[in-house]
Amino acid sequence: MSAESAKAVQPDPEQVARDVAALVERARVAQAAIDDYDQARVDEIVTAAGWAVVNDENNRLLSEQAVADTGLGNVEDKFVKNRRKTLGLLRDLARAKSVGVIAEYPDKGLVEIARPVGVVAAIVPSTNPVATPANKTINALKGRNAIILAPSPRGQNVCGTLIELIHREFDRIGVPRDLVQKLPSPVNKAHTSELLKQADLIVATGSQNNVRAAYSSGTPAVGVGAGNVVSIVDETADPVAAAGRIVTSKSFDNATSCSSENNLIIVDAVFEATMEALAAAGAHMIDAEGKRTLQEALWKKGHLNPRLIARAAGEIAAVVGLEVADGTRVLMVEETGYGPKYPFSGEKLCPVLTVYRARDFEHAKEIARGIMDYQGKGHSIGLHSAMDERAMDIGLHLPVCRVIVNQVHCYATGGSFDNGLPFSLSMGCGTWGRNSISDNMNYRHYLNTTRISRTIEPDEPSVERIFGDYLSRHGIG
Repeated sequence: MSAESAKAVQPDPEQVARDVAALVERARVAQAAIDDYDQARVDEIVTAAGWAVVNDENNRLLSEQAVADTGLGNVEDKFVKNRRKTLGLLRDLARAKSVGVIAEYPDKGLVEIARPVGVVAAIVPSTNPVATPANKTINALKGRNAIILAPSPRGQNVCGTLIELIHREFDRIGVPRDLVQKLPSPVNKAHTSELLKQADLIVATGSQNNVRAAYSSGTPAVGVGAGNVVSIVDETADPVAAAGRIVTSKSFDNATSCSSENNLIIVDAVFEATMEALAAAGAHMIDAEGKRTLQEALWKKGHLNPRLIARAAGEIAAVVGLEVADGTRVLMVEETGYGPKYPFSGEKLCPVLTVYRARDFEHAKEIARGIMDYQGKGHSIGLHSAMDERAMDIGLHLPVCRVIVNQVHCYATGGSFDNGLPFSLSMGCGTWGRNSISDNMNYRHYLNTTRISRTIEPDEPSVERIFGDYLSRHGIG
């Protein structure tokens, strides 16, 4: 194509701005229509949107279409993920206030009132083209907001199906369809960029390019960091239990989740036992020659090969030409270094797990820090140990926002029915990951909070009360 032809097919910026403005205006009208809804009515909207996903018939349709459209993951795990993440989110939201007065602090003379942020722009990835937009949509609706989804090109059709199913439920309860919209197909960068400029809030999940675009748009944005989860198996762990959790996590939905382990550090004392347990659970260690072959196939010109992302372990082995046993769930490679010269130390978005051998727990922490400094800083770390104090050690010293103890990591990081983290598919990584949040993205990030302040009894300290010990300790005055 000539330069002139390429220029001719570029969207007209003024038309793009008008297209997006029309969507945003419809969203504003819909949002205004529910602005005075009480909590019960808002919760009905939330429940309706949730039922559009959790309903088995809808979920099966969405799961099958997600895999057919994107070629990523597998249907059965998508079905479980959509149901589990949405049901867990609805549980969290059923216990939360998001309309009117949500908190009162009489001793401080403060009252907090929840208010909508307005129109939310949501960037969603192809790896989770149903669960992520459903989660963001339901959280936005909980705050009486409207939302416009900007799906990836590969996920735009299934996103459209999701919205159709939500609209059916909205028709049932009599609320505006325009509360939930998506950019028109075919989705392109021009319309996405314009949406980021015109919305009131951006919630961005996916590639770091998407997150950076959100932060640089000029619109308030909540973004999340890159995943590259490290897990440690220490000398007190149960190797069989740890291996079972790790293989379950790494193989789930073909490792589409940013919370799937990418690197496993095993302390020397239990290395052999853990490797045997991993093999018994369906993980296959590739030899040095196979590792070179896999590396050449998995990375092309420094980027992950899209043909191998989110494919099953057996499929990857077949494409690359590796011989593995039937039923292999995870491919493993052994590594000693980390950083750009060691690509296996980074995120792989497929069931390939990099294994490190550590002398002891302190050495394991050192390796983990090196890996995270290269990629995934701030996200999370898994710990398999019988020594609970080691979780505190990691939490105090390593640059991570979540320490997941003796759990299936990809289930637990984004909230689980047996832990207290909020159900989410978007994990904030704090300033370590160049994010403004360090918790799981949740409904509170979709709210403005108005505070009423009344007078209380004065609480003014004396100079002596604040400085007395300091002045005495240092002989001042």
